[in-house]
Amino acid sequence: MRIAVIGGGPAGLYFSILMKRDFPQARITVVERNRPDDTFGFGVVFSDATLDTFQAADEPSYRAITESFAYWDDIAIVAKGQEHRIGGNGFCGCSRRTLLMLLSDRARALGVELEYRREASPEDFPDADLIVAADGINSPIRERFRDHFRPEVDLRPNRFAWMGSTRPFDAFTFFFKERPEGIFIAHCYQYEAGASTWVLETDPDTFARAGLDRMNEAESAAYLEGVFAEELQGHRLITNRSMWRQFPTITCGRWVKDNVVLLGDAKASAHFSIGSGTKLAMEDAIGLHKAFRAGGSVAACLQRYETDRREDVEKTQHAANVSLVWFEHVQRFWDFSPTRFAFGVMTRSKAITWDNLALRAPDFVAETQRAVAEEAQAAGLPADPRKPPMFQPFALRDMKLANRVVVSPMCMYSAPEGIPGDFHVAHYGARAMGGAGLLFTEMTCVSPTARITPGCAGLWNDEQQAAWTRIVALAHATSQAKFCLQLGHAGRKGATRLMWEGMDRPLKEGAWPILSASAIPYYPESQVPRAMTRDDMDQVKADFVAATRRAIACGFDMLELHCAHGYLLASFLSPLTNRREDEYGGSVENRLRYPLEIFDAMRAVWPAEKPMSVRISATDWAEGGLTDEDCLAIARAFAQAGADLIDVSTGQTVADASPTYGRMFQLPWSDMIRNEAGIATMCVGNITSADQVNTIIAANRADLVALARPHLTNPSFTLHAAAQYGVKDIACPPQYLWGKDALLRNAAKDQAELRELKLKARPKSHKPEAAALPRAAE
Repeated sequence: MRIAVIGGGPAGLYFSILMKRDFPQARITVVERNRPDDTFGFGVVFSDATLDTFQAADEPSYRAITESFAYWDDIAIVAKGQEHRIGGNGFCGCSRRTLLMLLSDRARALGVELEYRREASPEDFPDADLIVAADGINSPIRERFRDHFRPEVDLRPNRFAWMGSTRPFDAFTFFFKERPEGIFIAHCYQYEAGASTWVLETDPDTFARAGLDRMNEAESAAYLEGVFAEELQGHRLITNRSMWRQFPTITCGRWVKDNVVLLGDAKASAHFSIGSGTKLAMEDAIGLHKAFRAGGSVAACLQRYETDRREDVEKTQHAANVSLVWFEHVQRFWDFSPTRFAFGVMTRSKAITWDNLALRAPDFVAETQRAVAEEAQAAGLPADPRKPPMFQPFALRDMKLANRVVVSPMCMYSAPEGIPGDFHVAHYGARAMGGAGLLFTEMTCVSPTARITPGCAGLWNDEQQAAWTRIVALAHATSQAKFCLQLGHAGRKGATRLMWEGMDRPLKEGAWPILSASAIPYYPESQVPRAMTRDDMDQVKADFVAATRRAIACGFDMLELHCAHGYLLASFLSPLTNRREDEYGGSVENRLRYPLEIFDAMRAVWPAEKPMSVRISATDWAEGGLTDEDCLAIARAFAQAGADLIDVSTGQTVADASPTYGRMFQLPWSDMIRNEAGIATMCVGNITSADQVNTIIAANRADLVALARPHLTNPSFTLHAAAQYGVKDIACPPQYLWGKDALLRNAAKDQAELRELKLKARPKSHKPEAAALPRAAE
C-alpha cells in the first residue's frame, strides 16, 4: 500500500506507527506543515482506561509515554473557600511536545517517512491508495470538500485560553474564582516536573466586563495572574499563542470521500473539560488501523472504520458537550453549598455517578449524603444522614413525601368510556405498594372529546369518579405513597388510535371533533382541529374546573395540569402550533394566557394546603420552537400563579421533531428551570437506575425523579433500591414483610459481590512503582 498522512499530530503519527508495524511493506509518508518541535498548548491528559488502550495497541509507544508522564490519582475542586479532593481517578499528564517527539521517533524507527514544513493536499499523492486527513480542527481538506463531508460547527459561547505555569500540582485541579466581573475557572494539571497546564475559561459577559476582549496575549496573562494570584502561589503564567477563543464542537455527516478519510479533530472535536481531544484522536487511529487489520479493499476498510467507530466518537462528544454546558452555566450552581457544588463538578458529564464515586471516594460521597440530609433538615423535614439522597424526604405545601422517587404518569389506554377498571386497580395498587414516594395517574381527560384515544381514562362523570376514589383509597390504605392526578386535554392529538395500533394516528372510524390553538393537523393525514373560539375556551376551562372538584372528592393528594407533548395547552405554548393573531398568540406572554387561565381556575378551587404541578415540554426539538428563554418564562409564570413544581419533559409537539436521546437526556432543562427559575422540578426521561436518581438529587438538578419504563416491569423498584442501599425503614404492607426481610438480607451479600466485581473490572493503575487505590471502572 501507498499511504499518505496529511497532518503530523498525535492522530496521524499514531496511525502511521500502527500501520507500518503491521504492514511493513507499506510506504507511509506523514506530511506536517509545522516544524518537528513546534507545538501549541502545553500538556495532554490520559486516563488509566486510555493508557490500557494504548498499551494494548502498541507497547513500545505506551512505554515511552508512561516514562515521560506525571501521574495523579486525585481531582481537587477549589471553590467558595473550600477544597474537595476526590481520589481513585487515575490520570496522567504528558507534555504535548514530548508526546509528538516520542511518536515521531517511534514512527521514524519503523520506517515511516516524515516531512515537515510542507503544505500538502490530496492531489500531491496521485499514487496513494489511502490518504488520511489528520490536518486538525481547522482542516483545509474537510473544508474544501465540505459539501461531501457535511461538517457542522457549534461555536460555544464561553471564552478560553491555554496557558502554562511552573507551579507543581499533585492532582487535576479546578479553581473557581469569583470576582466583581464574574466567575473565572482554571483547569490545571502538571504534565512534567516544573510544568503545568492552565486552561482559563469564563463566560462571555464576564469576559467583556473584565476587558479581556481588548487585551493582547501578555496583558490578558498579567490580568489572570491577578485573578489567580493566590492559586499561582508566586508562579507566573506562561503563554504560547495563548489567544482567547471559543470552542468549536465539530461533527461531520461523512468521514470518508473516495480514498480520503478524516481523522482526529478534522472529523470531530471534544471539549477540553473532559480531557478528550488527544485521546479521541489516538483512539481514532487505533480504530482505523483495526479496520485495515480486518482485511478487504480500501473502500471496505474505510466503511468499516466509520461504521464501527462513529458510535464511540458520538458518545464521547455527547459527554463532552454535557460537560461544557455545565461550565457555561456555572453561575447557575454558585449558590449551592461547597459540597453539593463539588459533587456537581464531578458528575457534570453523567459519566461519573453516585455509585461510581462511592467506590472511588467513599468519604466524599458520605459528606455529600450528609449535606443533602442537612438541607432537608433545615427545611423542617425528618431527614436521616445515613440514607442516600433518593431516600431523603421532600415536601410540597402540606404534602410530605417519604422519598424522592416518583412513578411517572404513563397512559395505559385501557379505560373504555374513560372508566378505570380492574387493570388500573392492580396497576396502581402494585406501584403504590412498591415504595415510591409519589404516584402519578396517567393523563386523565376532562371530557369525552378531550381524550387522546378511546381507551384514555377520564374524570367527567360519577362512574369514573367512583372508580378513581376506589383506587386512591387502596393506595392510601396499603402504602405511604402520595397520589397525584394528572389532568389534560388531547387537543389536536385527540381522536387517535390506541398506542399499540398506531400512536397518534387518526382513528379509522368513530372519531370526534378536536380543538387546538390553531387549525394545524399533527400529521398531514390527521384530522384538522378547529381553532378554539372564546366559547370553546370557556367550556374547556369549565371542564377542567369540574374535574378538579371531582379530584377533591376522590381524595387525591396533588394535582397536575398537563401542558406538554403537543396536547391542547401545549399547542398554545409552542410557536410551532400557535399561529393565532389575537391576544392568545404571538409573544410567549400571549401564548401563556390561556394555559394560565386554566391553571388559575383550577388553583382557585383546589385546596390551598395541597400542591399543584404543571408538566411542560421544555423544548420542541424542532427549528422555530420553544427557546430556553420561553421555557424559563413559562416556568416563572406558573410559579407566580401558584404552581409548586414543574414536571419537566420535552418534545412530542410536532411530528417532525428530532430529539437527541441518551441517558437522562431531558435533565438539562430540569436543571435550568430549577436553578434559574427558582421552582422545584421533577425530571423524567430515560432514567433507569437508583444510581442515577441519587446522582440527580445530590447534584441539585431536580427535586424529584420520575421513572416510567422501569416501573412497568418492576413495580417495587423503590423497595429494591432501598435494599441495595441498606435502607430498612421503607414502608411495606404487613403482608409482604417476610419478602422485604429476605430482600434486605440477600441485598447486602449481592451488593458486596457486585462491588468486588466492579473493583476487578476497573482499569489497572499505571502509577509508577505503586499500587492504585480501588476505583470504579470508567
